Amino acid sequence: MRRVSGQDHAEKGAVSVIVAILLVTLLGFTAIAVDVGVIYSERAQLQSGADASAIALAQKCARDATDAQCSTTSTLAGSLANQNALDGMSKVHSIQLDKTARTVSVTTSAKETGGKDNSVSLFFANAIGIPSKEVGARSSAAWGSPKAGRTAFPLAFSICQVKDNIGGALQLLQEHGKNANADCNYGPSGAAVQGGFGWLVQDAGKCGGTIDLAVSEGGSDPGNNAPGNCSTELNRWASEMAAGRDVIVLLPVFDKVTGTGAGAIYGMVSFAAFKVTGWKFSGDSTLPYTHQNRASTTTGVTSATECRGECRGIIGKFVKYVSLADGYTLGPVDQYGATIARLTL
Repeated sequence: MRRVSGQDHAEKGAVSVIVAILLVTLLGFTAIAVDVGVIYSERAQLQSGADASAIALAQKCARDATDAQCSTTSTLAGSLANQNALDGMSKVHSIQLDKTARTVSVTTSAKETGGKDNSVSLFFANAIGIPSKEVGARSSAAWGSPKAGRTAFPLAFSICQVKDNIGGALQLLQEHGKNANADCNYGPSGAAVQGGFGWLVQDAGKCGGTIDLAVSEGGSDPGNNAPGNCSTELNRWASEMAAGRDVIVLLPVFDKVTGTGAGAIYGMVSFAAFKVTGWKFSGDSTLPYTHQNRASTTTGVTSATECRGECRGIIGKFVKYVSLADGYTLGPVDQYGATIARLTL
């Protein structure tokens, strides 16, 4: 039988020390693998809550700056912060709101039960003296009326067709001089734009065009034909309607016209939000250039708004609408119903 020597005892003692040191190291790696994962997961949830809160408050402010939810005490923000947390324990730490600059920033933080507020409790790291970690997220959003950007369809409206009609009844908007509002003309000496709808110059190969309200736009199409490059867009509108979804487009508004026909130049003042319910842009009675243009109880189109025969026009109504569209330059909120809210940070 082998007897244990003093050297063996020394070696066992050395191994114990090494194992103890390695356990601390392994525990540290475990803390990194598990606790850091918890921190990143919590931060991702807080960021989602901050993003949702910021864009929701921007939308509220865009619709109505006097809304109670457009404030630094918004309960909506706190609700969205919690809804985006797996444990429902997130909170809004602070809201910074500048209605003049049309910006809002929301900071979210963790809300621990029985622990330090704004912190996440750590399990493994606690064994090496790190019981918790402060975690938070911040998101900013802005809102305003579009001042420059692409319009999805190359059609402009006269300001008198839009003014006082936001949220009103369906309208049939057709070539100038044939609208229900006989005074809705802004051509030379108050005359209609000859043969014109208010068609605009399109971007190459695109249905719509790039619009800058600071620059007059030209290119009225004097013909009775449908706009080119728009079959895909019009088919998309029809598909959205068939699925029961609203089709709302941001279209420019002009307050004056110089020249006539293809030489017409439009003075743009705003974008308006237009809910499309039907149209007729050619003599053909089928898609893509004619859709829901006849009187119907399901579409709300009446005999006063249907577009038949030689009529060329679009049916719908102007609405107050907050879009999440990107790619627009924003300015102060105007009176024509179209505003945009978007994340900026």
